[in-house]
Amino acid sequence: MFTGIITAIGRVEAIADKGDRLVRIGCGWDCATIHIGASIACSGICLTVTDRQDHWFEVAASAETIAVTTLGGWQVGDRINLERALCVGDELGGHIVSGHVDGLAVITSITPHGNSHVVWLDAPQSLARFVAAKGSVALDGVSLTINSVKGNSFSVNIIQHSWDVTSWGSVAVGRKMNMEIDMLARYVARLTGFEHTEFHKD
Repeated sequence: MFTGIITAIGRVEAIADKGDRLVRIGCGWDCATIHIGASIACSGICLTVTDRQDHWFEVAASAETIAVTTLGGWQVGDRINLERALCVGDELGGHIVSGHVDGLAVITSITPHGNSHVVWLDAPQSLARFVAAKGSVALDGVSLTINSVKGNSFSVNIIQHSWDVTSWGSVAVGRKMNMEIDMLARYVARLTGFEHTEFHKD
């Protein structure tokens, strides 16, 4: 489990296809302390650590993960939002995030507003009914509050701090983002008998 509070920005250092896709991510953490097999949310995708050295760690992604997330388009040099798994007793600053990407949202507009940015995105048709004003959503691993909803479109407000310390500062119109719906919406749908599309996890 994660909280959607980004604690580091990583950069893709190497990509290799060896059955699964292996992605090496460099960051400012003491990566030698990360356990092999640990889960790290990489731009919202829960991935398993398969190797690490002092200043980088490596994760493996299956063909399914490549197909349903933005990972398939990652290139060397890309900035990646990072969050290590939540430990019992840690502060829950955002909302409960599983790292299971439900679909890809597409940015349709970015408008500066004071010291913030109002961003509108289109959600996949299958996820639109799970998006509600004042509800929560994780986009590329960042916990956000939904401001407004119009059909399949919704807006979020990104404060300057989040813009500066996450990959949001480099987004543009047309960018696809890993989208995870609020876990509460997920269970309400199950309890009311609504059949949702598959949830994906590596």
